[in-house]
Amino acid sequence: MDHRDTDQRDTDHRGEERTSGHGNGPLPDAERGRGAGGNGSRDAGTFAGGVASDVRHAGVRAGVRRLGQLLGESLTRHEGGELLELVERVRSLARGGGDRGDLQRVLAAVDHPTAIVLARAFTAYFQLANITEQLHRARELADRPRGALEETGVRIAAAVSAGQLDPRLPAQVMDRLELRPVFTAHPTEASRRSVLDVLRGIAELLDAADDPRAHPSRRAVVERRLAEAVDALWQTDELRVERPKPADEARSAAYYLTSIATDVLPGLLEELDGAFAAVGAGLPVTARPLRFGSWAGGDRDGNPNVTPAVTLDVLTLQHEFGIRVLLGAVDGLIRDLTASTRVVEVSDELLASLAADRAAHPEVYDRFIRLNATEPYRLKCSYVRARLTATRDRLAAGTAHVPGRDYLSARELLADLLLMHRSLSENRGELVADGPLRRAIRVAAAVGMSLATLDIREHAERHHAALGALYDRLGELGRPYADLDRAERIALLSRELAGRRPLSGAAAPVPADPTAAAVLELFTTIRVALDRFGEDVIESYIVSMTRDVDDILAVVVLAREAGLVDITPGTGTTGGPAQDGAGAEHGAGTRDGAGTPDGMRARARIGFVPLFETVAELRAAGRLLDGMLADPAYRAVVAARGNLQEVMLGYSDSSKDAGITASQWEIHKAQRELRDVARRHGVVLRLFHGRGGSVGRGGGPTGEAILAQPFGTLDGPIKVTEQGEVISDKYTLPQLARHNLEIALAAVLEASILHRASRQPADVLAEWDQTMDAVTESARAAYRRLTADPALVPFFLAATPVDELAHLNIGSRPSRRPGGAGGLADLRAIPWVFGWTQSRIILPGWFGVGTGLAAARAAGAGDTLAEMYRSWHFFRTFLSNVSMTLAKTDLRIAADYVTTLVPAEHASPFEVIRAEHERTVAEVLAVTGASTLLEHAPVLRQTLEVRDLYLAPLHALQVSLLARSRADAQADPDGEIDPRLRRALLLTINGIAAGLRNTG
Repeated sequence: MDHRDTDQRDTDHRGEERTSGHGNGPLPDAERGRGAGGNGSRDAGTFAGGVASDVRHAGVRAGVRRLGQLLGESLTRHEGGELLELVERVRSLARGGGDRGDLQRVLAAVDHPTAIVLARAFTAYFQLANITEQLHRARELADRPRGALEETGVRIAAAVSAGQLDPRLPAQVMDRLELRPVFTAHPTEASRRSVLDVLRGIAELLDAADDPRAHPSRRAVVERRLAEAVDALWQTDELRVERPKPADEARSAAYYLTSIATDVLPGLLEELDGAFAAVGAGLPVTARPLRFGSWAGGDRDGNPNVTPAVTLDVLTLQHEFGIRVLLGAVDGLIRDLTASTRVVEVSDELLASLAADRAAHPEVYDRFIRLNATEPYRLKCSYVRARLTATRDRLAAGTAHVPGRDYLSARELLADLLLMHRSLSENRGELVADGPLRRAIRVAAAVGMSLATLDIREHAERHHAALGALYDRLGELGRPYADLDRAERIALLSRELAGRRPLSGAAAPVPADPTAAAVLELFTTIRVALDRFGEDVIESYIVSMTRDVDDILAVVVLAREAGLVDITPGTGTTGGPAQDGAGAEHGAGTRDGAGTPDGMRARARIGFVPLFETVAELRAAGRLLDGMLADPAYRAVVAARGNLQEVMLGYSDSSKDAGITASQWEIHKAQRELRDVARRHGVVLRLFHGRGGSVGRGGGPTGEAILAQPFGTLDGPIKVTEQGEVISDKYTLPQLARHNLEIALAAVLEASILHRASRQPADVLAEWDQTMDAVTESARAAYRRLTADPALVPFFLAATPVDELAHLNIGSRPSRRPGGAGGLADLRAIPWVFGWTQSRIILPGWFGVGTGLAAARAAGAGDTLAEMYRSWHFFRTFLSNVSMTLAKTDLRIAADYVTTLVPAEHASPFEVIRAEHERTVAEVLAVTGASTLLEHAPVLRQTLEVRDLYLAPLHALQVSLLARSRADAQADPDGEIDPRLRRALLLTINGIAAGLRNTG
């Protein structure tokens, strides 16, 4: 039911009028978008989190009834009929089937073990309902006549045929296309993977049970197995025993990535190739239009559990999974590449490679030559398999690479596969070469040997601490490095990069400051990782809380000290302007020989990424990027990375800082400025969108978010975070994984090819900008008045179960920043959203929007707001996501939390929240022209209403247990509570997260 980052929608992405690649006017009428109101893409709530048709909704209801009956039978077997009767009684009372006091008395009388079972029962219901919805959503998508990629290809072909698009542009964009979803380790997945495994099995059984071709005897077997699976679900503990470690988080990411690599990528990339071949933009065989990233084991910001040793261990683990995927692909080739030299010839190149392989792996030759004497491709694949196995063993043992015996990187593997592709293509084997072999090549190119590229992230201040230790040891500044202001640090570090001296030699002592020592060790670890695993394993070093140019220059200096960067003055090729990004190298790896107009040349093994997280930094983003690229030494580094500059935009902290309206609008404006600065400096901009799962943290359908970006922002490459429960919702079922990736790929291509110029005249955009500025100013003021209220933090802590998050064991990262005073500033964005969501206030996803819209309307901009909603993709997507959040907000339920749990002296914020909620609903309806929220999505609205019938008892139980636990903690000298009570309380948190499909 979640509207967040799930893209469960029709594939009509066509937005408002699309301009061609040259801005020569709109596409033909037939190619314009048709959505709600005829203005483009559908309302963001229409297909968010469920099925869209009555037929499929009926299938969901039937499936939930079937599983609900099995759950009731399981509950009766395990807990007895009396417990099932209690579950039904609590549900009836919570739905309004009696006096509110009756429900409170029933719950107050429930002992801890019974509370545990109650919470588990309602949680299991939602888990079963969720997986049933996912299954039917996948079926609904399969009913479509054509997919998003095909539709986008048709629109692009129409634009080319009409002369509105340079016919060379689609192929140019396809050459540099790279969508990279990045799986973060942020703690927002409340369900254990063991539970998800059981649920995926249930989905497969449901699918089999509904197969009309199945024999009745087979259906009986499936029904029995469904009962077994539901029983197994009841017997599986929903809660983690201990907090996961970074390696556990990496295994979780690898679990999904393995499924994507084996079940999704071969067919999806083949479809992408076919959809764009008609416009001369087919995929090159080694293209990497889809890659994956990971933060598990690399995100050090605020997580002391991610050490350099952990990073290396995680990379080893990733390679274990990745090589397992590749071994499976090679086994498939051994099965499929049956060409015999008795029938066809092979290339001399292949024969020479077989001779070299025999020398390196004589045991493979001895084992397989009898079987494959006339089947050279099978024999070659056996050698490839042996080299992959040797690579896995080498990495596990930490031994040196032996050329020919194992692979140093995925590039060597691809070279072997491409050699076979050339041989087949040259000897009448084109169909096989471009069939199973090309599919295997594309998977290998996409996932490499590590499944995902690891990003490293660290806080800016830690780098300055390390530099302080180095400079202060030299004693040449005349005062401590920490006393320098920003301008002085920029000048110092710029001079340092332009010079050749090392700040620390090989014999330099390790700094006494543990922070400085840890940072320096990190850069050494990155060098070790690149040497051991290959250049692709780490590409981006992300600097959290980048506030000025010195924060980036500091990292480059430290990377130079570790041998990751080398900058030299000299003459040579300059890094001239990239023509629409053409020719820029977007892949990983060391770049040599690139230079700048100043004559500087650089070698850089990693790239450096500023992360702009708060409104202040977002407003300064363009200026800061300009300052970075204006530095000759840093510009040489960017040139060495293929003239590609990555910039990360933080949605979560900016939203927590200034509210959702200011966050969304400042990010939108920052993208425009970054785009223009990158163009002036002749670099390709790769934006990395740090979006959370919930709307309050930048969530929402990925495809719509991509299409809502400013024109010209996208030119092929883009990175987007995938977090927590969003990952399980999008990728648990391969059918949905394929759909979500297809939607995102189609949106990137459409934005890169068809949205290169403005869709609206400059004067219209200026008016919209002015109106949006007014909306934002009032919305931010309202939000900051609320967050400045001294009563808000006590209210938040009392009215939500946020303090229980630490006990839920859903991530290795602490929920609070270390060293704080316990106020709002110390709380991370995830628990901020998590707490409000559990109590159904969901404030981060809408607060301030109503005040902002009302202020603009009062200033006479009512008609402008309506036009913005009809014709501006950004504004329509923003309001659609807000509408969806409002539909999930329930202040009647929230009132129970407030009246039961919040002391009267801290309750005043709730009236402010009530008033703003009422105002926001009214203003959103006024702008959209709807009479009710989700008016254009009646099936979804009905589904949410049904879910509320089952959420209500969980909320009531949670309120009761919170009151009980706080009373017990206050009475206990050590502030402890009964472990059974805590377990029951955590189970309600899990259940509500499952019911709302949202933890943060």
